[in-house]
Amino acid sequence: MSPLPHLFDLSGRVAIVTGGVGLLGSEFCQTLAEAGAAVMVADLNGEAARNLAVSLTQIGYRAASHETDVTAAESVKELVIDTIKAFGRLDILVNSAALDPKFDPQSRKSHSGAFESYPIELWQQALDVNLTGAMLCCQAAVQPMLEQGCGTIINLSSIYGISAPDQRLYQRIGQPPQFKPVYYTVTKAGILGLTKYLSAYYAGKNIRVNALTPGGVFNGHDEEFLTAYAARSMMGRMADKDEMNGALLFLASDASKYMTGANLIIDGGWTAW
Repeated sequence: MSPLPHLFDLSGRVAIVTGGVGLLGSEFCQTLAEAGAAVMVADLNGEAARNLAVSLTQIGYRAASHETDVTAAESVKELVIDTIKAFGRLDILVNSAALDPKFDPQSRKSHSGAFESYPIELWQQALDVNLTGAMLCCQAAVQPMLEQGCGTIINLSSIYGISAPDQRLYQRIGQPPQFKPVYYTVTKAGILGLTKYLSAYYAGKNIRVNALTPGGVFNGHDEEFLTAYAARSMMGRMADKDEMNGALLFLASDASKYMTGANLIIDGGWTAW
């Protein structure tokens, strides 16, 4: 039996994190690097990705960056090719890139999120990033994993992929109604379907595919939202951004080597009521 710390050791392994400069993506990059992995920070914001990679290398970790559009198959293929050129292999893919209205003020301004009039172009854009993007990244990353005979894929879902949003959280007295849009639940539920499909498809190939499902993570939310969210959560608060790191490392490491096709929910009890 391996000593417990060894189970979480990622020394010699290589990881790609898409959405690598996001609220959780940047945490995941740091966590994987601290565990010993070489990390490719992949993000549409190439400058921010480079800055994060540089900051990681300056403190002694192995990291590089790639400006990646997950909706473009060629961009994703180049990401995998450049990762292998930089580090020699690919062991871990973390699909963290996604559109979310809380990070897109322009989207919130352009539409309330009401289902009856939700624009098809916004729906399609979200499907392209959140669902097709994850599929394309899995498709590209699995090629070297098959060649080397092992690999781990972690797809980021959401509690809103398991249960519908409580739209009351987004309403404000005296303000026009706002809604969490339909695409978010649909794409995050689709991520869970993709995870199960791929775990079964690669059964016997030593490629594990699991989902990580966070609850709400604090990111400058206003007091009214925090109070309403806390009332719905067993733990009475939103998560801090670093509270998904342990779960991510567990799924990426040999600590979860008998786990595939699963969904690890870290939501402070939100979905257990």
